[in-house]
Amino acid sequence: MANILIVDDEENIRIALRTILKKQGHKIIEAENGKVALRYLKTDHKDIHIMLLDLHMPEMGGLQLLEKVRTAFPDLLTVVITAYSTAENTMKAMSLGAYDYIVKPFDIAQVKTIVANAVEMSTLSEKAKQLPQPDQKQSSERIIGKSAAMQEVYKLVGKVSATTVPVLLQGESGTGKERIARAIHFNSTRSDQPLVNVNCGAIPENLLESELFGFEKGAFSGATATKPGKFEVAHNGTLFLDEIGELSLGLQVKLLRALQEQEIERLGSTTPIKINVRVITATNRNLKDMVEYGQFRSDLYYRLNVVPIQIPALRERKEDIPELVHHLLESYATDFGYEKSYITPESLELLHKYHWPGNIRQLQNVLRRALIFSTGGVILPKHLTRSITDSLPKSKEESTFVLQQEFKEGDTIKSILQETEKAAMKWALAQTNGNKTHASELLQMSRKSFINKCKDYQLD
Repeated sequence: MANILIVDDEENIRIALRTILKKQGHKIIEAENGKVALRYLKTDHKDIHIMLLDLHMPEMGGLQLLEKVRTAFPDLLTVVITAYSTAENTMKAMSLGAYDYIVKPFDIAQVKTIVANAVEMSTLSEKAKQLPQPDQKQSSERIIGKSAAMQEVYKLVGKVSATTVPVLLQGESGTGKERIARAIHFNSTRSDQPLVNVNCGAIPENLLESELFGFEKGAFSGATATKPGKFEVAHNGTLFLDEIGELSLGLQVKLLRALQEQEIERLGSTTPIKINVRVITATNRNLKDMVEYGQFRSDLYYRLNVVPIQIPALRERKEDIPELVHHLLESYATDFGYEKSYITPESLELLHKYHWPGNIRQLQNVLRRALIFSTGGVILPKHLTRSITDSLPKSKEESTFVLQQEFKEGDTIKSILQETEKAAMKWALAQTNGNKTHASELLQMSRKSFINKCKDYQLD
């Protein structure tokens, strides 16, 4: 049971709430306005688990008290109870950290339910805060993960950092390829020189050439001054080209020449400029397949792919999830107004069971969203997205593909194989929540072939 502080200037309301909650076994403390409540909290706040708070009171109203409580006692759960329910009041109270909002005249059952939930929340919060937390007082730039898959990445990063050879970082979107590129640069002899990032997929093709190679004044309409390109800016340092698979064939030719000759020409100029740049590229696409389909030049592919490093997907390194979560929560706490943020074991277990199609970037977004809806910076299962909470292990029947097909006269081996393939593809799509890339990997099919067959079998 909990110690509950009731703050309301109406004695009848305090009596009603006291009567209801004492029957539930709670200990009740009362205050007739915000000033009295604040004095009590300053001396005995550790004894209070939940505060029931009216908004309109003399001397100090509820919203004023909420502002002070959020700063001084961020762990205190507050339930607002008021007769003056407006959209503005509701939004303001919730933005100040109120756990819930009850409108007078209130329903007794509703009060009991909300207080019971708040008590459970307070108990879980205390348990989460008592759990040992990893020491995260380290650079936010460090790479998180002690799994065997990441240890292999670290070894390769260490080896290539001592050289200037081109490195191709491969992996799904959101796996942290840019952070690995930064690690290579800052562990190299060029660490005191520029690291320049270019996202080839985020810049329109007609602008990307001038972005990479620069331009002279008057080279095109709008070129009112000479501008050096990213190659020049990265001279003696490192140029990181992300999403290199999005580069057009025309730009691939110019990039190849720049790498081979170690010189570039600005748009509108015929004067070559010598460059000394270490190039790191990254892609979430299969460049080898793109070469086969004529979408990527083979000579550029082999020029970039001197040392390939495969960054594992988050589902392939799930043992790193607890450390990643605690590191991210540590870095987000201040942004959300908390000295420290926490996650319950139940919530962490759900994160561990999830398959993470969006990898670390998705994990970051899930945690940020959860902190928005949390109280006191403690993430409970209900604060996670539905896709996470629905990720409990499936039954053996659901997670295993079993072919149940009846043969009939007129069937051919071709039609039987097609029906089998279609059934297997439907199963794989169900296992991966419709993600065709992951479904194709599950069946060890090429992504392009899987997508084409989805169209043939009308699985879209």
